[in-house]
Amino acid sequence: MADSKPLLSLDGDPMAAEALLQDVFGIVVDEVVRKGTSASEKVCEWKEPEELKQLLDLELRGEGESQQQILERCRAVIHYSVKTCHPRFFNQLFSGLDPHALAGRIITESLNTSQYTYEIAPVFVLMEEEVLRKLRALVGWSSGDGVFCPGRRPFFGLFKGGSISNMYAVNLARYQRYPDCKQRGLRALPPLALFTSKECHYSIKKGAAFLGLGTDSVRMVKADERGKMIPEDLERQISLAEAEGAVPFLVSATSGTTVLGAFDPLEAIADVCQRHGLWLHVDAAWGGSVLLSQTHRHLLNGIQRADSVAWNPHKLLSAGLQCSALLLRDTSNLLKRCHGSQASYLFQQDKFYDVALDTGDKVVQCGRRVDCLKLWLMWKAQGGQGLERRVDQAFALARYLVEELKKREGFELVMEPEFVNVCFWFVPPSLRGKKGSPDYSERLAKLQREARLPQVAPVLKERMVRKGSMMIGYQPHGSCGNFFRMVVANPALTRADMDFLLNELERLGQDL
Repeated sequence: MADSKPLLSLDGDPMAAEALLQDVFGIVVDEVVRKGTSASEKVCEWKEPEELKQLLDLELRGEGESQQQILERCRAVIHYSVKTCHPRFFNQLFSGLDPHALAGRIITESLNTSQYTYEIAPVFVLMEEEVLRKLRALVGWSSGDGVFCPGRRPFFGLFKGGSISNMYAVNLARYQRYPDCKQRGLRALPPLALFTSKECHYSIKKGAAFLGLGTDSVRMVKADERGKMIPEDLERQISLAEAEGAVPFLVSATSGTTVLGAFDPLEAIADVCQRHGLWLHVDAAWGGSVLLSQTHRHLLNGIQRADSVAWNPHKLLSAGLQCSALLLRDTSNLLKRCHGSQASYLFQQDKFYDVALDTGDKVVQCGRRVDCLKLWLMWKAQGGQGLERRVDQAFALARYLVEELKKREGFELVMEPEFVNVCFWFVPPSLRGKKGSPDYSERLAKLQREARLPQVAPVLKERMVRKGSMMIGYQPHGSCGNFFRMVVANPALTRADMDFLLNELERLGQDL
């Protein structure tokens, strides 16, 4: 680092503060917006933990550093971070960089306000309700309630936004059935049972544990070969729970499962819930944005019958982390009745404006970051039609990848995708053309057992990350060994990126 006069503080020096921020914004534009979205740059500059600690010089000392040193540290932080906006980042269900959403994030971070009262967040209280109203309309509701659920507060360290939305839904369903539990706690409850498929997001079980229901209260419903919940088994599981003395109260269906991208049959599940008087929650954190597409929204037929919906626009719409909405069909102020504590220093009832605009008592946390502006600003810029094209383009590119994959030796689909999760195996050259041979499975297992090559996918993942050429997630599933889960979500993707993916895997695995 350059050795120069320490800049101990910028307090009281607005010109110096402005100069620092302009320099930092310049670094962000150069390193993230320009280089981070360029296919000619690396997705990541991988370093082992001990080496990275030394490169970053993480130690916090008694004396401050110069402005030049701080700027170099900002650049280093970006340089050694994974560029999730890169067109070759396929690793998570979120990717890409929308400039309007980023502009919204910069504004909200700069204003540094909390969403809890109209008094200190008048613009954003009104904006949040309008954005939630629009999302509810896409679900099919003309009225209702909702809230954005951020996942970056210490209290919720175990949860992300969509996970918190799922947890809220469980808590609301329990409160609606047994309102005494808010005061009397678990002693007011009989043994409860909630139902979800074995393909559900792990936050359902984690939420049940967090809420004191216990993971045993979560009954796992069978899914078919495509990963969709089987309604007949849901019916069977409800009867079984009742026979064991438990009280069923909620079903959590999934629209867009994490691995296979499956959509549960919501109409049939809603019929079951209606017969048994159960709360229907739809975890559409991943698949909810498909509602914007007239071509593909049929995948969520029946979602309007749900009592609650989780939807993460930071995923397929690239609104930026965190942007997670919980939508409710309820119009009885259930959110506030369930979570409200009427803190007198914050939610005074004798304010000079309509106190119904103070939404902070609807949620569990106190301070709540503003997550509506990035989506609102992006929607204003793109329009609903632009966002629909973004969704349709993702489907089209996923289909292109599938067709190209089928043409190439060494690639095998796990199944035909119905969403933008493309799951496939890379078959190493040493095993190609031998799938029908008697010893194919034995040879593949031997290849996976070798110390040099535990499994094909993990080795290829290590190679691509160390090179920085791309990032793709992999996982086993049921009886299937590790396969790649390609996520086609970045709105900047092109067919050339799909071709690169296949070519790069062939190059990285040519010696296996």
